[in-house]
Amino acid sequence: MTKVLVVDDEPQIARALRINLGARGYDVVTAADGAAALRAAAEAHPDVVVLDLGLPDMDGADVIAGIRGWSSVPILVLSARVDSADKVTALDAGADDYVTKPFGMDEFLARLRAAVRRAAGPAAGGPAVVEAEAFTVDLAAKKVHRDGAEVHLTPTEWGILEILVRNRGRLVAQKQVLREVWGPNYATETHYLRVYMAQLRRKLERVPSRPAHLITEAGMGYRFEA
Repeated sequence: MTKVLVVDDEPQIARALRINLGARGYDVVTAADGAAALRAAAEAHPDVVVLDLGLPDMDGADVIAGIRGWSSVPILVLSARVDSADKVTALDAGADDYVTKPFGMDEFLARLRAAVRRAAGPAAGGPAVVEAEAFTVDLAAKKVHRDGAEVHLTPTEWGILEILVRNRGRLVAQKQVLREVWGPNYATETHYLRVYMAQLRRKLERVPSRPAHLITEAGMGYRFEA
């Protein structure tokens, strides 16, 4: 059962999330301020944290920084703050996603599931080797082989490939790739992605102009198909 820590000082929202998440099989722990959130994160070991930024005792960004000092648990910010500077601050502090209030429950649950999936990564219990028709990716060793020879990738190329492979079969948004590889300040620099995806296809695809594995979803993002 996935454990969710909900941090919000608005009782109505905390209650609504507890009911909706509980009805869908989540184990829910709640906290009403930053200090309680940090204690709960350390004691309850949640699989994902849902965090409001406007807490009574400290700013949510400080809670994110406190958790990030020792944990990589996914953090989904749920806040009424819509200013881009607040979003950048939260993402820079270590948040994985940002949802503004008021929010639709279906969208929120979809983002929550995505955060949990990304954190899970490949199953444990041996080298995480993913084989495509044209090449093989060893996520544990951080190596790629094609036709029996290792393919040299730059750190940026590897970062993009790793994100896509860890989410194989699923659409990964352009902004997510940019944020995870370059940082939150580059979320609109989509031309970077076009250049590096072209380089990856030249190195890995049998026919770079007709990619079979590194797929573009026009205007949305990219998908890896084995």
